[in-house]
Amino acid sequence: MFRGFYTVASGMLSQQRKTEMLTNNMSNANTPGYKADQASMRAFPKMLLERMDSTSIPTEKALSLPFNHKVGALNTGVYMQEAIPSFLQGDLQETGRNLDIALLDVSMPTNEETGSVGSVFLTVEGADGNPRYTRNGNLTVNGNGFLTTNSGFYILNDNGGRIRLDSERFTIGEKGQIVAGENIVASLGVGYSDNPNRLVKQGDGLFATEGNVPLPNAYEENDISFTTKQGFLERSNVDASRTMTDMLSAYRTFEANQKVLQAYDRSMEKAANEIGRVN
Repeated sequence: MFRGFYTVASGMLSQQRKTEMLTNNMSNANTPGYKADQASMRAFPKMLLERMDSTSIPTEKALSLPFNHKVGALNTGVYMQEAIPSFLQGDLQETGRNLDIALLDVSMPTNEETGSVGSVFLTVEGADGNPRYTRNGNLTVNGNGFLTTNSGFYILNDNGGRIRLDSERFTIGEKGQIVAGENIVASLGVGYSDNPNRLVKQGDGLFATEGNVPLPNAYEENDISFTTKQGFLERSNVDASRTMTDMLSAYRTFEANQKVLQAYDRSMEKAANEIGRVN
């Protein structure tokens, strides 16, 4: 009976965490470059139940031989192991704003070991000075003339340095070259990951690598093809209708587990108050 309480409780907790993840996806449905999280649900290890019994052998000393009788497997619950971002390309939205930049994955190879498709990211200087990566190309120029994200993180060039502009009158070529007048000021730092699922999702639309190891320079990768588009933004890849459906499904599952928990509670109450009562 008590084991059933734990199983139902684990189901309620996993659906609550899934609902929180889906709610976060919905709240970022209009955030440029946002990558929707997907829940990875796992079951706890099953337990194999056996009943201990014995059989008597008709001998002078009345021998008794113990044996185990298999009852069957018992599931011990479920949990949400992790939230894995989906790195599918979001739709491009034309804004006409000079400081809006979108990365378009033209041709990305598939990792043979993991089966995941590679992706490219704008390189950003994190608060700790280590490189971070983002798909949010909604940029601005700060008071010192440096190109930054709207959250204030510096955009880096292909050599890992900050990009300083004299004005907002510049153009960005299809390969990330920033041109002011007739001069190439810098090239956007673009990192390439052959397995984006290994990136660690952080706040403000940023991703970090394990151990803060910089991603390879996308310009030096011969088997990939990407394009930078000025005046466009990559929209979030959140599917609003599917997310709402998943939220309703998670709520119904939570509600079903809640009803089972209430049934267990009534059974325990009846056992404590009525069974064994002396009339």
